[in-house]
Amino acid sequence: MSGKHTTRKQDYSKWYNELVQRADLAEHSDVRGCMIIKPYGFAIWERMKEVLDQKFKETGHSNAYFPLFIPKSYLSKEASHVEGFAKECAVVTHYRLKNADDGSGVVVDPKAKLEEELIVRPTSETIIWNSYRNWIQSYRDLPILINQWANVVRWEMRTRLFLRTAEFLWQEGHTAHATDQEAREETARMLEVYADFAEQYMAMPVVKGRKTESERFAGAEDTLCIEALMQDGKALQAGTSHFLGQNFAKAFDVKFADKDGKLEHVWATSWGVSTRLMGALIMSHSDDEGLVLPPLLAPIQVVGIPIYRSAEDLEKISEKFDLLRVAFKKKGISFKYDDDDNRRPGWKFSEYETKGVPIRLAMGPRDLENGNIEVARRDTKTKEIISFDGVEEFIERLLKEIQSNLFDKADNFRKEKTSEAPDFESFKKLVNKGGFVSAHWDGTEATENKIKEETQATIRCIPLDQKKETGVCVYSGAPSKGKVLFAKAY
Repeated sequence: MSGKHTTRKQDYSKWYNELVQRADLAEHSDVRGCMIIKPYGFAIWERMKEVLDQKFKETGHSNAYFPLFIPKSYLSKEASHVEGFAKECAVVTHYRLKNADDGSGVVVDPKAKLEEELIVRPTSETIIWNSYRNWIQSYRDLPILINQWANVVRWEMRTRLFLRTAEFLWQEGHTAHATDQEAREETARMLEVYADFAEQYMAMPVVKGRKTESERFAGAEDTLCIEALMQDGKALQAGTSHFLGQNFAKAFDVKFADKDGKLEHVWATSWGVSTRLMGALIMSHSDDEGLVLPPLLAPIQVVGIPIYRSAEDLEKISEKFDLLRVAFKKKGISFKYDDDDNRRPGWKFSEYETKGVPIRLAMGPRDLENGNIEVARRDTKTKEIISFDGVEEFIERLLKEIQSNLFDKADNFRKEKTSEAPDFESFKKLVNKGGFVSAHWDGTEATENKIKEETQATIRCIPLDQKKETGVCVYSGAPSKGKVLFAKAY
């Protein structure tokens, strides 16, 4: 944990990459573009998964699992869908290897060519809707509310741990409904689930919005999203929820008989978040010393470190920490007591600071004698000596305070970095400074593309709470029906 590290100000990208590895979250694998998520990083992802899974079940969804491989012909059935993913697909062409005749190793057996190539799933709409065709005959079979936790592959040449990798973990919800209205309500409901998770658990404020037509999910009629702002002023799309209309139902001929016996195509949604949330979590709160985790997602919420000179000191201090362990367990607080005598206390302090543990407790012989304990909080880097009596209640309150403080800090940053641009010159200056820029847009894809070409800023979303306000486009000067949110983004 020692040595000099790149700061955010020196090189934000390098700081991020170093931090992911210093905090023991993940590392690059020998497979280009893929990552190894290490136990501590996976523990954070498991906590995210646990919370989200409960939220999905509370809204009536069930988990299922669908195949990793998708027949190529399935992707051909929905034109805009295949166009959106064609350049990112990994393709399986053979099913067997054999030893090379010259003994040099294994080679693909040319006799084992598949009759139809299989696509490693970039997303599962096609194979799931092929299954739904067999599951749905009547309105009594609806709605179908399915989620799956899985891995997907989208071939990426330029990768970054958690933020953009060729293979990543995610959840994808796929629902089928009898009416347009019911599907739209589902789309909006799941966006709220994502926004609540981001703000209440990740302590990360988000803007709820609608994607422009050019930024929609391939095959969707409408895409809702949550957008977050990272500390370098770049935006990150943290979750999406799609209204698919009847596009996939028509492509796979999924119909149901309504109450009058009339055959209708089913209405659909899909929605998902991925391990990209790990990147968002890191960049929302962490500092130059290491990771900063909100207590509700921290694998270790409190760590206890003994400081001692003798075995007798250690025994007495350990007894005190054992009392805390029992008390914390009753309160549902995750606690680790680190009495490893191979590491000095200073090394441990640095390690748990790097790993973002919200609260560190330390006790030495003098603390023991005075009935005190030292409490250090990771978010503010402050520490205080408090009485050992009542420490459980103090820690419980402090964890809530840290969670709230992290959100408030991130929210204030977002507000400070959100501005309005009345003209294009102002727009360019604000975009270069980083942050969200609110500006009028004429609603055309041509203007959207021109702004992106000249500034690298994209329309992150049309905020759902945006008031309708006529004006003139910041770029073209043409009439505008309202403002949208621009930013450079990951």
